[in-house]
Amino acid sequence: MKIMQPITVGGITLKNRIMFPPLTTGYEERDGSIGEQSRAFYTRLAQGGVGYIVLGDVAPIRSFSPTPKLFDDSQIESFRLLADRVHAYGAKLGVQIFHPEYDCDAVNALFAQGKMEEVRARLHHDMQFFTDEVSEETLLSIIDKICACAQRAQKAGVDVVQVHGDRLVGCLCSTRMNHRTDKFGGSLENRTRFAIMLVRALKRAVPEMVIDYKFAVVTPERGKGGVDAADAPKFARWLEEAGVDMLHVAQANHTGNMADTIPPMGVQPYGFFADIAGQVKEAVSIPVSTVGRIIDPAMAERIVESEKADIIGLGRPLLCDPDWPNKAQSGCACDIRRCISCNKGCTDNIQNRAFLACVLNAENGYERTRSITPAAEKRNVAVVGGGPSGLEAARVAALRGHSVTLFERAPELGGQLNIASVPPRKEEMRRAVLDLTHAVCKAGVTLRLGAEVSAEDILDTKPDAVIVAVGASSFAPPIPGKNGPNVADAWAVLAGEQQVYGRVAVIGGGMVGCETAEYLAGHGCKVSIVEMMDKIAAGESTTILPTLMENYKTLGVEQYPGHTVKAITMDTLVCEDKEGGEVLIPCDYVVMAVGARPAAFDASALENAGIPVVRVGDCADKVADISNAIKTAYDAACEL
Repeated sequence: MKIMQPITVGGITLKNRIMFPPLTTGYEERDGSIGEQSRAFYTRLAQGGVGYIVLGDVAPIRSFSPTPKLFDDSQIESFRLLADRVHAYGAKLGVQIFHPEYDCDAVNALFAQGKMEEVRARLHHDMQFFTDEVSEETLLSIIDKICACAQRAQKAGVDVVQVHGDRLVGCLCSTRMNHRTDKFGGSLENRTRFAIMLVRALKRAVPEMVIDYKFAVVTPERGKGGVDAADAPKFARWLEEAGVDMLHVAQANHTGNMADTIPPMGVQPYGFFADIAGQVKEAVSIPVSTVGRIIDPAMAERIVESEKADIIGLGRPLLCDPDWPNKAQSGCACDIRRCISCNKGCTDNIQNRAFLACVLNAENGYERTRSITPAAEKRNVAVVGGGPSGLEAARVAALRGHSVTLFERAPELGGQLNIASVPPRKEEMRRAVLDLTHAVCKAGVTLRLGAEVSAEDILDTKPDAVIVAVGASSFAPPIPGKNGPNVADAWAVLAGEQQVYGRVAVIGGGMVGCETAEYLAGHGCKVSIVEMMDKIAAGESTTILPTLMENYKTLGVEQYPGHTVKAITMDTLVCEDKEGGEVLIPCDYVVMAVGARPAAFDASALENAGIPVVRVGDCADKVADISNAIKTAYDAACEL
């Protein structure tokens, strides 16, 4: 495969064309140095075969941002340890140096004084106006700081410096964010002047280092902090002339919606930036990389073969399976655990000030403490339930060397993932079912499907341990009229077991209720969604919520937050608003999406026989999410 062939960039050779692009991880120490969690994460990527790793958002100053920092010589050693780790596996290391678009010194001074209201006010102001207000003198000092940071990176053994072409640099390039009237504003030449000056300064400061440039492009539909798509080829040529060795072409951001650059499933097509990367590549002779919903090796190979890019950036896919490159190299692409672009563990975590994690990969972020090792004693293990938790438990137990039998009463595996993949934009959830199913089959798990499982069935396998992963079941509160013929269950509707038509009132504004409402509205129903809390879709991802709400508007879904359901009649949902007033919602059907509770499974006969029983996933304690299902199953299987 061409993506696995080496490529020379500047003065270095990458062993393959797979790149881990710059992502904010939250793994760094509080002072911005590279600690053991970061080293373990990036080392695992290098072990998995990636050729080029970029450490994202490295600040050359003592910034307010929770990112890596390299502004003092005392921090060099932590970066050197990281470089040594990834070099041991043949990977090259880059640092993406950025300066935030705010007055760092002023913000830091306010923060040190504990003036948090003023900090927030300053940040809010600067994010809108710093690009226009920053002085030429300050811009020149920022260049000096970035060059000093690059020199520290060179002393640490880092191979590549990547200029962050979004953030401050991209804002100065932008027609949407730069309103200056001096030599840094107006024409394309003026708006890109700072970027060109920075690149030339870096070539003087670290002449032996490779210079990469994150080439942020503003498309007509998305982005603010970057160069307009129409100007991209010309700017790319200017950067090459200034000394840039490669370009990383990606969607510009600065819109406040991370879905622009890290789009969740169904919001952007696969490989959505490949064509723009191809236009840039035609304009230059240096290597070009790109990124954006590139899922599997065949897709990556197609982009490289079609000469739209030379190097493929894989962010979320490598979080999901760090062995993606090695599996592609060995011809085992079918074994790759493919990203489903859910954004739940990665993008959402970062926006919620947690560290990066993947819902499908229990080891991501926990590389120091989670790994699959051979069991000291081979045992017979029975797993009850073929949803994501049961499949993960069976996979891990089998890989540890145990003999595993998995029981599932349905004729197919996947559990709730099969209905989770039904709503609009969610069909990519099917990948998780297919990949988990493939994994348990390859690991040699014995499958018994299509029948209710009894204690006797389990005992026949002579188990030494049993993992119960029977998931959850939906339930309805004691609302008068809930048992009427016009009342359906959201799970049953999504599973195709129940059908509704006409005017439909969905009770419950959580994720299941919101997705069911959108699904029904898309199928011609006139939908109202009722939620007793003050907000609809309160727990939905911030990268998905804008699309959901826009579709509600387009489809005419009526929202009733802060309404309590009092009764269901044959043609009306009777509610009470926050002021105690009665609200009547006409409807032909009511769909219950109020919640779920752990499914019951009687394990007393097993326990009485002296067999250890552990419950994982939704049935363990309380109903949670796929991340909890995967992690609890992984841990339980590793403890056998």
